[in-house]
Order: sequence, then structure tokens, then C-alpha cells
Amino acid sequence: MAEFVDLNIPHLAEKASLQKLVEAAAHLGYSTVAINYVVDYDEKKKEIVKPLSPKELFTALPLVQGKSKPIKILSRLTLVVSDPSHCNILRSTSTNIKFYDIFAVFPKSGKLFHVACTTLDVDIVCINVTEKLPFYIKRPSVNVAIDRGIYFELIYVPAIKDSTMRRYTVSNALSLMQICRGKNIILSSAAEKPLQLRGPYDVANLGWLFGLSESNAKAAVSTNGRAVLLHGEARKTASGVVYTKKKTRTTEEDETTPVSKKAKTAL
Repeated sequence: MAEFVDLNIPHLAEKASLQKLVEAAAHLGYSTVAINYVVDYDEKKKEIVKPLSPKELFTALPLVQGKSKPIKILSRLTLVVSDPSHCNILRSTSTNIKFYDIFAVFPKSGKLFHVACTTLDVDIVCINVTEKLPFYIKRPSVNVAIDRGIYFELIYVPAIKDSTMRRYTVSNALSLMQICRGKNIILSSAAEKPLQLRGPYDVANLGWLFGLSESNAKAAVSTNGRAVLLHGEARKTASGVVYTKKKTRTTEEDETTPVSKKAKTAL
């Protein structure tokens, strides 16, 4: 059975409300959720707080429906950026940023979208779904992001809440799909209330509305989310690449090697 993820559960000021959201996600069958802490420089909210640990949120983690195992709770930092200087915090190692499992960036311009895709050390690039995109999504930027293992996030709650935002969501999603062909997409909720959450199969069906094939829509709520987590782990540990070096054989070793093995190693 597939393991489903929702990597955008907004951090709420009221602990009880946040607990209810996580409990609802577990009841719907999500195995992993990420609590999303947003820093928006346009709103002058620049402080990066230390994220809550699962133990601070629950004494006993909710069980995932149908799996009888506790839900996994991760932390995510999303930077809403309108200037390249806003991205400098990602390079910091002395702040609370080191406690986050996932880094995401919400670019407000085409230039910053390109920078996020090609140079920033992030796991997710967010696509605006509440208004018309102020820039065109360009294929070279998207292709580099895919090669770097970065994923693009579409949130579905605005499409449920408002007909106008539904049009923007579908329009912006289709613009992205024309470029990426359904690759490296994750579907998240950004739900602030339990009633706004949808089950993973319902979300996959919404993916069809956004231009995703059946297989890509299912991946967007399961395997792609897990790939984001692995990308974040590799970034944090700096061990995502394994370097190998061919051992130079000595003359003595070469003389004692059987002829049959020499033939194999020579190929």
C-alpha cells in the first residue's frame, strides 16, 4: 500500500488547532506531514523561529488510518521572496534554520523563479495558485530544477474555497504542466481547518483537473513527496553523492592475479 504525504500543514498559533489538523491528516491516511513555517519578507515577518518537535506537539502521536502506526511529523521552512537578498538566510548555519527538514521558496518574480530552480539549495519551489502568475514559466529553468531533484508544489485548498482562485489554480497548473509534463510535482493542502483536508485519492483526482495523468497524480501525493524528504536529508547531511575512486593496482598484485580475472578487469 502506498504511503501518502502532505508537506504543507500550516503552522498555527493555537497548538490545539494544529493538533486537530495533524490528527485529521492521520485519519485520512497520510503517513507523513510537514508543519509549514512561512517567512514573508513583504509582510516584514523575518524571524525564523525554532520549529516545534513532535514531542512538543503530542505526548502520543496519532495513528495513521489503516496502518496502525504513528504519523511522522516533519518541519518545513518556506521563504516568500521578492528580492534575491531574501535568499541569503538559506546559507546561514547559526540560526534556527538548521532545525528544519525541508526548505521551500515562493518566488514572486520570474528572475527569482529562475534563481530558485538553478542555484538555491532548496527542496521545493512553490507555484502561486491564488492569482495570475506575474511571469512566464520557462522550460530551461524547470529542466534544471528537475535535474537537481527539486519539486514544484501546487496547493489545492484555494481551488476548493473559491471559484476565482480555482480558475487561477487550474490556469497556473496547466502552464507548469506544459513545461514539466507532470514530472516533479507534489500536491499539498495548505489547509488551516480539518474540513479543508481531502483524502489522498481525492487529491489525486484533483490532479487530473490540474493536467496530471493518473499515475503522475498519484505520485504527487505519495512517491514524489518521499523524494522531497530524501532530497532534504541529503542536503542536510551533505552525503547525497558518493564518490568512488578506482584503486591503482601494484605490479606485485598484477603478477599474482589469475589470467581469467585479468581479462574481466580489463573489460
